[in-house]
Parts: sequence; C-alpha cells; structure tokens
Amino acid sequence: MVHGIDSAADVAARLGATGYLSDDELATVVFLAARMQRPLLLEGEPGTGKTALAEALAQSLELPLVRLQCYEGIDASQALYDWDFPRQILHLRALEAGGEVDPDEAEKSLYDERFLLARPVLAALRQAPAVLLVDEVDRADDEFEAFLLEVLSTWQVTIPEFGTVTAPEPPLVVLTSNRTRELHDALKRRCLYHWIDHPGLAREVEIVRSRAPEVSEALARQVVEVVQQLRQRDDLLKPPGVAETLDWARALTYLGTTDLDLASAATTLGALLKYREDADRVRAALDRMLAR
Repeated sequence: MVHGIDSAADVAARLGATGYLSDDELATVVFLAARMQRPLLLEGEPGTGKTALAEALAQSLELPLVRLQCYEGIDASQALYDWDFPRQILHLRALEAGGEVDPDEAEKSLYDERFLLARPVLAALRQAPAVLLVDEVDRADDEFEAFLLEVLSTWQVTIPEFGTVTAPEPPLVVLTSNRTRELHDALKRRCLYHWIDHPGLAREVEIVRSRAPEVSEALARQVVEVVQQLRQRDDLLKPPGVAETLDWARALTYLGTTDLDLASAATTLGALLKYREDADRVRAALDRMLAR
C-alpha cells in the first residue's frame, strides 16, 4: 500500500468520497503514479478538472496540498526557497548590540533554518508525504522545465548556504498543462500521462449531483444539456468547463429556479461565460438551445 492507496478501485472510491468522480482509466493512472513514485502529467482543456484532481487527492488521503502556480518568467528561486532578508538584518543588529561578534560566525548564523523561506517545491519535499501540484506548467519556460526535471528525478535540492534537503518520502506530484505549448520530451518521459477531456452528458450530470447536491436532478440535466451544446460551438472564446457548469447550476438553484427557462438562463449567464462576446452570442441563441 502506497500513501494509503492499495488499488485503482480504492483511488476511485476515495476521490468519489470528496465529490470528484473519476473513470477507470484516470483512477488507474493515479494509482500507478503513486505506486511507481512517478509524477502524473495531466493535460486537457481548461475547466476539465485537472487542478481539482490534485485537490481531491490531497483531501482523500489527508495529506497537505502544496501548490506551485506557474507563470511566464518563473524561476527556480521562486519555486525553491528564499532567505528572510528583513529578519537577517534584525538578527545582525541584535548581534551588534550585544557586543563584538566574530564576522565569520555572524555570517554563518544568517543562514540558519529559522531564516529559510521554503517555497512550494522545497516545502513539499520537507512536508512529504504530501501532494505537490505544479499548475499550468506549460506557462513556464524551458529552463524551468529543466529545473523541475532535476528535482523530480532526485527528490532533493541543494541549498549552497544550508545543505541538501531530501524528501523522506517522495511526494505525489501532479503537473497540469492546458497545452498552450508542447512540453519537452524529457519531462514527459519522467511522468505518467493522462489526457482529461470534458465529461459526457451522463457523467457531468453525475458530477453536478455529487458536487452540488442542492441542485435537483432535473435542473442538473437541463443545465448540462445546454453546456454540452455550448462546447460543440466553434465561435466561443472560452467554452465552459465543469467548474462553470457547477457555478451555473448553483446560481440557478440559489435563485429558486426549478426549471431552466429563457429568463433564468439569460440572467445567470455570468456564472457560465466569462467573455461579453460569448454571452452575447449565447443569449441570442438561448431560445433555440432550450427548445431542443
């Protein structure tokens, strides 16, 4: 048993208990990633539940979730560690106020663990067992990928002033990508891979009922039917993901809607669509969509 997981079926059951419904293929690759101590690379359209999987995994295993949000220009220091410069200055002043201090000893004391600020990757290694979520890794650059590959290969980092930190147990690592660019083969080879697609109608209704039990089954089905139609359109800037489906279903329920009609749909589109152009296009077609 690894991280408390003993089978793919166990993964599915644990995730399901948090409201995250996985299919057999996803549950299997999560189990294998844990068993083989390999990072799991999830790709797919935005809103398909990649980030939510890491969150559900941490919750189901009762492990800390450490999240590293990638962005253009991120470098190793922002992922690893920093030194608490203001506290180091205060420490030096306290030493000076106390009398003469050996310069070498004073410098050495500046790099004590109490002044070390652990960024997400270092924090995950030190807190292991943990779940490390490297979110939207496709937004980072090649150099950052190379850094990640080194850490994921050795499960340790070396801090020149402090020493080497090695994870007592490799964290469960989930990397997500919206595929805005192709990741390097070296990083992909290190990972187990899974593509997460938008769920079909029946599964998405099941997800809504699981994650938002306050939504009636009839309304959940009506909402999902509209959302599924929207994802088939090629004129939307951002088709709604599962998160938007849940938001829309909840919004309608909070307004007391029991049956999706033109008025309720049109007034709540802000929970579903995030661009004015998309809302305008959909509002103009709602009557036809609801008539299906």
